Amino acid sequence: MAVTVEIVQAALKGLIDPNTNIDFVAGKNVKNLRVDGADITLDIVLGYPAKSQFDAIRKSVISVLRELPDVKNVTVNVSSQIVAHAVQRGVKLLPGVKNIIAVASGKGGVGKSTTAVNLALALAAEGAQVGMLDADIYGPSQPMMLGITGRPEAVADNMIEPMEGHGLQASSIGFLIDADAPMVWRGPMVTSALEQLLRQTRWRDLDYLIVDMPPGTGDIQLTLAQKVPVTGAVIVTTPQDVALLDARKGLKMFEKVGVPIVGIIENMSTYVCPNCSHEEHIFGSGGGEKMCKEYGTDFLGALPLNLSIRAQADAGRPTVVADPDGAISIIYKTIARRVAIRVASLSKDMSSKFPSIVVQNT
Repeated sequence: MAVTVEIVQAALKGLIDPNTNIDFVAGKNVKNLRVDGADITLDIVLGYPAKSQFDAIRKSVISVLRELPDVKNVTVNVSSQIVAHAVQRGVKLLPGVKNIIAVASGKGGVGKSTTAVNLALALAAEGAQVGMLDADIYGPSQPMMLGITGRPEAVADNMIEPMEGHGLQASSIGFLIDADAPMVWRGPMVTSALEQLLRQTRWRDLDYLIVDMPPGTGDIQLTLAQKVPVTGAVIVTTPQDVALLDARKGLKMFEKVGVPIVGIIENMSTYVCPNCSHEEHIFGSGGGEKMCKEYGTDFLGALPLNLSIRAQADAGRPTVVADPDGAISIIYKTIARRVAIRVASLSKDMSSKFPSIVVQNT
């Protein structure tokens, strides 16, 4: 019996994407399927960056299709295509940026900035074009973590070029002031400065812009959540009750302004003694997962309390760059894929599909 497109699609329905747990046909990942006698060619197009997974996915598809009778040659190309997704009502997308992901916490000291930069670097390592916006005007830390020095270049129309570090485009008030200069500003000035950083940086074709939000849930954070076109928010917490109490406030803030919650990351989840390998839950256990169940959101993963994470970030080479194949980097990359997959499941932005209506006197 000759192989047909229908037979190939039926075979692919039994092949599950290991990252989404959805088969490639139901996930609408199969493109340009052609059957020419005993030869099959097709593309698998993922809606999330997963460069490290391409080879394994390609081999699994080829293996399944070669089991079909009378098939000789199977050619499979695997790639990613990141699209823009919808943001809050009444807020326009940012030129040059498809998706903005806010990384937030209700309080400081939970490792939000370190998590944000490693999340950005992990997305970039998987093949995405990624930017980092340091929204913490009072305490910018991304210039140090990315190992970037110097001042951004000014270009026409009051725009600046983003700085670059480890393949990320970055913007921060830290690039514009001295490292030891205090920001003695009131809320409206901070909000204005951040909007300028966001809108007057010439971002270049970003799939994701990661926003390292300032800690807290006050007027500044609420204003940012209302004015910045955010695709989704990631909440970072630690397991103890005090951190979870504030993380809940951060989550509710985004819900009130219509920003989807991508999920929750539990940082400093466990500590493993480097000498005796004893594992201790210093800040308690299970808090992040319990919060996810309470609010019906995804648990993206748990990160350990580890000296190397702090030391590598302080040295300007975060873990995903300093030790890309290490156990902690693998956790960051797994979390990054889950974030991207969750974003890919959100409603797509359709504003570019609508025609421009111009009213003229005739």
